[in-house]
Amino acid sequence: MEALNSIVGAINGVVWGPMMLVLILGVGFFLQVGLKFMPIFKIGKGFALLWHGRAGHGAGQITPFQALMTSLSATIGTGNIAGVATAVFLGGPGALFWMWMTALVGMATKYAEAVCAVKYREQDEEGNYIGGPMFYIKNGLSRKWYWLAPAFAGFGAIAAFGIGNGVQANGVADVMHESFGVPEVATGLVLMVLTAGVILGGITRIGAVAEKLVPFMAVTYILAGLLVLLLNIGALGNALSLVFTHAFTPSAAEGGFAGAAVWAAIRFGVARGVFSNEAGLGSAPIAHAAAETAGPVNQGLVAMLGTFIDTIIVCSITGLAIIASGVWTSGESGAALTSLAFETTLPGIGGYIIAISLSIFAFTTILGWSYYGEKCVEFFFGVKALLPFRLLWCVAIPVGATLNLGFIWLLADTLNAMMAIPNLIALALLSPVVFKVTREFFASGGATEPEADVAK
Repeated sequence: MEALNSIVGAINGVVWGPMMLVLILGVGFFLQVGLKFMPIFKIGKGFALLWHGRAGHGAGQITPFQALMTSLSATIGTGNIAGVATAVFLGGPGALFWMWMTALVGMATKYAEAVCAVKYREQDEEGNYIGGPMFYIKNGLSRKWYWLAPAFAGFGAIAAFGIGNGVQANGVADVMHESFGVPEVATGLVLMVLTAGVILGGITRIGAVAEKLVPFMAVTYILAGLLVLLLNIGALGNALSLVFTHAFTPSAAEGGFAGAAVWAAIRFGVARGVFSNEAGLGSAPIAHAAAETAGPVNQGLVAMLGTFIDTIIVCSITGLAIIASGVWTSGESGAALTSLAFETTLPGIGGYIIAISLSIFAFTTILGWSYYGEKCVEFFFGVKALLPFRLLWCVAIPVGATLNLGFIWLLADTLNAMMAIPNLIALALLSPVVFKVTREFFASGGATEPEADVAK
């Protein structure tokens, strides 16, 4: 196991090196500039479309609202609780600033992903709409770039078991054991049964569960987090000052905090930001491709809200709660650090709020990522592979619940980057198409939407 840790650690150091950060932030910034910062200026329109998108308009299996909730079910997870805390622990308060920067450029990335996903989606043998990076690479780029499609699908199929299964199950098992004394195996078995009851019904059942559970859990956590910030209102100004100061200057060692260079703030802020909101990863467009939408731009405007909600709202509340409560120098890390922040401010109930929130967040992430993983597998083997994949997915949950957390985080981090590379290359190459359909949409006042190029 030690040798495997060393190998994965070495790969992680390469794929999360300077070039990866330049690629993620660079492609996102390029798309944001090419779109003339439309994703930021049109947040209001996105929310309006989301509200009207509760009922579908067009071909697809799920409504635009369900598509966003499914993608949010996969992003609002351990990254928002444990991931943010880990970023602050390893990179200092400045890491939160770089998570924000990742999100602001990531809104353009997520918009472009959904536009391409709907424009180049296909119908499978059962008549269901399928899409995502592997399909917009296959249908939107020339043959010389086709190798990127199986590369993404291969990394995605493997990564799903780490990012969307093992990390989530392990996080729930750990917090349930620490908070309530529940054995890890028992938690894994319960999660397996609950997951099977949903994913065996396919995307329509996942969407139906997500549209009810995700808004409830997100609003509940946000309200609890705002209460923590309100009770620490006197320290909030200093917390914000630390975020901006340490984004550009090293964080000195203090208490149980070992100190961090600016590079650490950037690296862990961007890495955990991408892990949390998945902008550029290529996962969310797989869900958005199944939406009953009027067209690519409409769904893109809805999709970009996922990054805004996940990072600008939810991750900010977690990060500021940790810093404002003063526990960021305690030496704790991960979910334990977030739990300490809530428990310090809300004695007796704060820790339980985090335990329950983390469990629900992780469960919905397992649901969302099961769909991403199965579509990557379907790209290679067709619909006949769906049932075996779903069964294997369920069996893997109790296994993941008992594995070493440190290694799972390291593996998930590495596979994140491996998925992002082919997707970001494809988005850069398809950017002229994204800019064109966006110009046409807004030139018409949003009254018309170009038809998607659907293949069978």
